[in-house]
Amino acid sequence: MGYYDDHYPPNPHRKKSKSHVVLTLIAGVILGVLFATIVLPNLKNRGPNVVDDAQQNGVTSQKGTSENINVDVTSQITSIVADVAPTVVGISNLQRSNNLWDPQQEASEAASGSGVIYKKDNKYAYIVTNYHVISGADEIEVILNDNTSLKANLLGGDIFSDLAVLQVDEKKIDHVIEMGSSDDVKVGEPVIAVGNPLGLMFAGSVTQGIISGKQRTIPQDFNNDGRVDWQAEVIQTDAAINPGNSGGALINISGKLIGINSMKINEAAVEGIGFSIPIDTAYPIISELEKTGKVVRPYLGVEIYSLQEVPRQEWKNTLNLPKQIDGGVYVWSVEPFSPADKAGMKRLDVITSLDGKDVNDMIDLRKILYQEKKIGDTLDVIYYRDGKKHEAKIKLGKQE
Repeated sequence: MGYYDDHYPPNPHRKKSKSHVVLTLIAGVILGVLFATIVLPNLKNRGPNVVDDAQQNGVTSQKGTSENINVDVTSQITSIVADVAPTVVGISNLQRSNNLWDPQQEASEAASGSGVIYKKDNKYAYIVTNYHVISGADEIEVILNDNTSLKANLLGGDIFSDLAVLQVDEKKIDHVIEMGSSDDVKVGEPVIAVGNPLGLMFAGSVTQGIISGKQRTIPQDFNNDGRVDWQAEVIQTDAAINPGNSGGALINISGKLIGINSMKINEAAVEGIGFSIPIDTAYPIISELEKTGKVVRPYLGVEIYSLQEVPRQEWKNTLNLPKQIDGGVYVWSVEPFSPADKAGMKRLDVITSLDGKDVNDMIDLRKILYQEKKIGDTLDVIYYRDGKKHEAKIKLGKQE
């Protein structure tokens, strides 16, 4: 019970009529003729093609013979990587120890990283890397993807943006990366990181991921005194970025450079959080380093953070901000005798506007301050203190 079988046994008591047998024989003859005249020729015509297709695709026959399968694995990503790989190089930071007894000693590698060839003229090729990759170097060596080594000249570096520009002879350089735009990237967009994780042993490594976040700001303490010296503007990605990837390329799915890989959060409990310097932020700095060897910035003299980093309840309870305020930056400290100090700004002031333009976060402030203003310019500032609106004019100084 409980099982169903559709193969019923014949009834032994049922007898077939003579006419029924005759009709069955006639139907069988007709079906046989149709099969011989229509179906069989078609099968014969198709037979060789089916066999050929099977042999071409490496299908094993009943006799046990087989052919090797040739699979085309070329994809958009492999094609992009093939184009970009020659533009990403290894960087070797060579230093000499302070040995008074052997001043002529050869320099040895103290650090290594990656770099990106972004420009070439009739005499030189230009490479961008991270400042921390070449910091303290006595000599810098560039290793191309074909293992050719070139001596590099450091044109300039900037500790705040963590960028440096190198110059090498152009004769061995055949490829230059194509520039993209980081302002257009979208969260969730696929990206590819190319570099040399853990040194030249894994040169040209490729990892894939997505844009996890944009317009992030990461606090930086350069002299390890416990105070924040700078807020780095970065793109967040889950593409694997490890030591040695620093200075390498973050590219979009079109193979265009959108960021310079810079850092990752190095904690055991953290996975898949890496950071890249947006190319739209980096390129003006790269150009300035290439031309002058340094970056000179207007100086306000405040340590500031985006208001979004503060819980909403503190906007009212601590900062006493009016309800209509939905963005800004707050002052954490003011340097003595700085332009901001001379203008009367104080701790916990909230800046909402510069020169009539809304300031919603650190990114907005930095764009106005560094891209639109110059040293000696006057900046119109609107800020709130204890819930009251204030205005100030600040003459910008020079950042040392």
